[in-house]
Amino acid sequence: MGRGKLGCSSTGACRPEIIEVGPGGIELVATPIGNMADLSPRAREVLAAADIIAAEDTRHTAGLLRQLGLARPLVSLHDHNEAARRDELIADIQRRGIVVAVVSDAGTPLVSDPGYLLVQAALAAGIAVQAIPGPSAVLVALAVCGLPVDRFCFEGFLPARAGARREKLRALLREPRTMVFFEAPHRIVETLEDLQTELGAARRACVARELTKAHESVYRGSIARLLQIAAEDGNFARGEITLVVEGASGGEALPDDAFVTRALDLLSAELPPSRAAAVVAQLTGRRKNDVYALTRPGAMHPPESDIP
Repeated sequence: MGRGKLGCSSTGACRPEIIEVGPGGIELVATPIGNMADLSPRAREVLAAADIIAAEDTRHTAGLLRQLGLARPLVSLHDHNEAARRDELIADIQRRGIVVAVVSDAGTPLVSDPGYLLVQAALAAGIAVQAIPGPSAVLVALAVCGLPVDRFCFEGFLPARAGARREKLRALLREPRTMVFFEAPHRIVETLEDLQTELGAARRACVARELTKAHESVYRGSIARLLQIAAEDGNFARGEITLVVEGASGGEALPDDAFVTRALDLLSAELPPSRAAAVVAQLTGRRKNDVYALTRPGAMHPPESDIP
């Protein structure tokens, strides 16, 4: 068995060449994100035939195999052991020509889940890697979100710490593509609050929870509206959550420093400095501390006495 690759000479001319791939290989198998009926017949066949299944959580995958009536050798492959396990699996494939099926707890492997280090090493070693497509929370959420999906980006999990999370969102303020995130249920409200602060209350979003499961719920609306729903619906912050956020429109470029400074000067004649900075920040989409620092070089925070 071989696979194609471009071979280039010193003159820059490139021609296809065939690299021989040995027996065995890696199969990346997508598994259900909630509904067992979504497992494809091909995925079941690959799992049944695999010599070893490398699983993010062996206990979880053992339960999946029991439901399928299968019994296969399992090894763990997760964030904490992938570097070491990678070398063991690569050596085993090269020595014995075995087939290793890779699965995550749910969905498509490598998408915010372990497996990248293994795939990278396998390809470098000339080992065949194949994907068995199937369920993906990212694609399901995009399909039902009601936002533009002609262009999108996947950002995985946002940082757990509030400061780092807001900094990440600030960097995405002018991202024009629809954005997809995973989020823990106990942080979804805090994340929506940070989205409202950094991207604006009117930005549209979708919170999709428990996709394909019996209690699937999809909430759509502005970020402000989603926060209202969160306060009213006791189930909003439960289960597996995929968050989809509308990209920035073409007119959302931030005003330059000269404009912000002029606006701050005008308002400061009528308001305390901290209040003036807060109003300018709200009008321009800038952070309050950044606005305040424009007229007070080196200042990180408004003085406490200025806070209303």
